[in-house]
Amino acid sequence: MAETTAAEGPTILLEVREAVAWLTLNRPERLNSFTTRMHEELRAALDRVEAGRAEGTIRVLVITGAGRGFCAGQDLSDRAVAPGAQAPDLGESIEKNYKPLVLRLRRLELPVIAAVNGVAAGAGANLALACDLVFAARSASFIESFAKLGLIPDTGGTWVLPRLVGLARAMGLSLLGEKLSAEEAERWGLIWKCVEDEALLPTVREVAERLAQGPTFGYAMTKKALLVSGTNDLATQLDLERDLMSACGRSEDYREGVQAFLEKRQPRFRGR
Repeated sequence: MAETTAAEGPTILLEVREAVAWLTLNRPERLNSFTTRMHEELRAALDRVEAGRAEGTIRVLVITGAGRGFCAGQDLSDRAVAPGAQAPDLGESIEKNYKPLVLRLRRLELPVIAAVNGVAAGAGANLALACDLVFAARSASFIESFAKLGLIPDTGGTWVLPRLVGLARAMGLSLLGEKLSAEEAERWGLIWKCVEDEALLPTVREVAERLAQGPTFGYAMTKKALLVSGTNDLATQLDLERDLMSACGRSEDYREGVQAFLEKRQPRFRGR
């Protein structure tokens, strides 16, 4: 199937409610698999999220999929190779699209939640794992499907999988390409929580809105510290904790949190 045309509507939907940006991958007829156009629209949507974060109107990002799937990875028909034709440079696609996407999500100074509503395969699975919190419907599944095409896990898969589940399980997932249920993914520590299908969006909404009302400056500093902890030695990490704690101590959120505690009231955080 050819890439969706502009007349068929946007491939990315973005809605902001209660300071939460809901970003929906919107190619349900193709299980929300990625095309060049979809990457372009995703970059534009993330520009809006970053602008909203700077203005204080967006404090949490949720990523989910339309229809019955989260994301089936790359749409192979978008870069199909005809017999005898020159092979595409898949590394170029990584450099232009998937690498900057993962780094951008990791560097966003707000919590990023994946609401995995169905199958998450290939780059789609690793897109979900690039988020800070991953909730999955019980019927959802994760598949590192790259080996079936003679490829390696991309979109950060070779980095995140061993850190989340250990080398033995990362090898099994990557070489065998077997489906991992959401329930098993939770048991393995691959994701944060598996919930009943009908509870997925209400659960994510409650968590996202709670985070949006919280000290998001501190959340951003926590995210920064945890994401580099795997490559820092202890002394370097302690120095980073010192520096980030100094920044937190100068924030409006910290002053408000202390004042609210002393006054025995709910804090009104502003994310500054």
